[in-house]
Amino acid sequence: MTIGTLGMWRYGWGAINFVRAQIFIHVVHPRRRATLSRIYLERKRPAHSFFLATTYKVDTAVTTKVYRSLFKAAAASRGGATVVASIVDAADERLIRQIYSLMRSEIAHVRLIVDRIPATGKRDALATSLRIIARQCPMPDDIVVLIDGDSCPPEDLVEKCAPFFIDPKIGALTTDEDCEIVESRLFRDWFNLRFTQRHMMMSSMGLSGRVLTLTGRLSLFRASLACDPDFIDNVQHDWLVHWRLGTVRFLTGDDKSTWFWLLKRGFKMAYLPDVRSVSMESQPKPGFVDSAVALMLRWFGNMLRTNGRALALGPRRIGWFTWWSVLDQRVSMWTTLFGPATVLMSALLVSPLVLPLYLAWVMFTRYIYCCLLTTFRPAFPITYPFLLYFGQIGGALVKTFVLFRLDRQKWTRQSTARRARPASASERLRNLSSTYVHLLASSWLLLAALMISTAKM
Repeated sequence: MTIGTLGMWRYGWGAINFVRAQIFIHVVHPRRRATLSRIYLERKRPAHSFFLATTYKVDTAVTTKVYRSLFKAAAASRGGATVVASIVDAADERLIRQIYSLMRSEIAHVRLIVDRIPATGKRDALATSLRIIARQCPMPDDIVVLIDGDSCPPEDLVEKCAPFFIDPKIGALTTDEDCEIVESRLFRDWFNLRFTQRHMMMSSMGLSGRVLTLTGRLSLFRASLACDPDFIDNVQHDWLVHWRLGTVRFLTGDDKSTWFWLLKRGFKMAYLPDVRSVSMESQPKPGFVDSAVALMLRWFGNMLRTNGRALALGPRRIGWFTWWSVLDQRVSMWTTLFGPATVLMSALLVSPLVLPLYLAWVMFTRYIYCCLLTTFRPAFPITYPFLLYFGQIGGALVKTFVLFRLDRQKWTRQSTARRARPASASERLRNLSSTYVHLLASSWLLLAALMISTAKM
C-alpha cells in the first residue's frame, strides 16, 4: 500500500512533470520564442520597460552589484527604460544615486526615480511605486519588471522577455533562477537543489501556460495590468476569510497575490527557461536547519494562504492540469508523511528489518531522481539525495504546521511590533484551536498508518 500504491502515484506524478518539462524546454518553448521574436523585431515601437526594485536591509555590496546589473539591463532596453527604486534608508538612496551617476555615460536613456517611504512593509512599497509608474502613463504593451533588491537581472532581460507580451493572453511571466551564497556550503547546495526542482516544475507548468507562482525575485507584467488600480490595491491589501481564523490579512506573499489576481481573470502566465536571474542569498539564522525552516515557513505559508481560493476557481476556469497541480500541493504533504509513518509503525510492531530496507529504497530512489535532474542542471554534489529527502519530509512537516496556522506570518529580514506585545485572549484561543486541529489531523494520519502496517493479507 505505502511503497506500491502511493509510490506509483508520487513517482508517476514526478515522471509526468519530468516529461512535460523536457517537451517544453526542447520543443515548445524554442518554437514559440522564434515566432514571437520575429514578430517583435518587425514592430515599429519596442516596449518601454519600467523596473521596480524594492530594497530593505540589504548589504551595501549586494545593493551595488544588483543596481549595476539592473541599470545595464535597463540600458539594453531598445524602447527605453525607467527605474523606480523603492527604498527606506537615506543611505540606500545616496548609494543608488551615486551608482546611477557613475554609470551615466553607459545608461543615457535610463531614467531613475527614487521612491523613499516609511518601513511599513513590502506591499506598501510595491503599491506606492506602482502608482508612480501608473502616473508615467505607460502604453498598454509596455512592461513592468518587479525585482527584489537582492536579485540581479540578465543584461538582455527586456529583449528576451518583451516578445512574449505580443500574445494578448499573457499577463505576466517569470524566469529561471540561480543564486550566489558565500556562507554555508550545505545551505548553497540546498538552494541550488530547490532552484533545479523549481526549473523542472516551472517548465512543466509552462506547457500549460500557467505557472504556480510569479516569484518576487523577478517577474514581468503587462503594464496595463500592473497599473490597474484594482491590481495595485490587491497587492497592497490582500486577505482571506477563514472559517476558524477569521479575516487573515496577508503580510508576505505579494507574488501569490499578483499570481491569483491574474489567474482569477483568466490571463496566462509564461515561464522562460532560457532567461536566468541571480539572487544574492544569505542564511537568515546561524544554523542550516533553522534557516531552512524559517524560509519554508514563509514560502509554504504564502502558498497555502492562496492555495484554497485557487482551488475554488475550478478546473474549467484555470485548466485541468493547473488545478490538479494546485490540489497536489495540498495533498502531497500528507502522502509524503504517510510513507515514513507507516514504515516506523511497521518497524516497531512487525519487524525492525523494515527500517533499513526502507532507508535503502529512499536513498536509491532519491539518487535516481537527482540523476534525472542533471538533464536540467549538469552534475550534483553528494549532498543532494540527503537534502532532497530533508526537503521532502521537513517541508511536509512545515506545510502541515502552517496549514492550521495561516494567520502566522513574518519576513525573515523584518521585525514586527506584534512580537513585543503579549498575545490577547482571542489570539491565545486561536492558537489553541490551531494546535487542536493539527493534532487531530496528525492522529488520523497515524491511525491510518497503524492500520496499514498491522494489516494481514
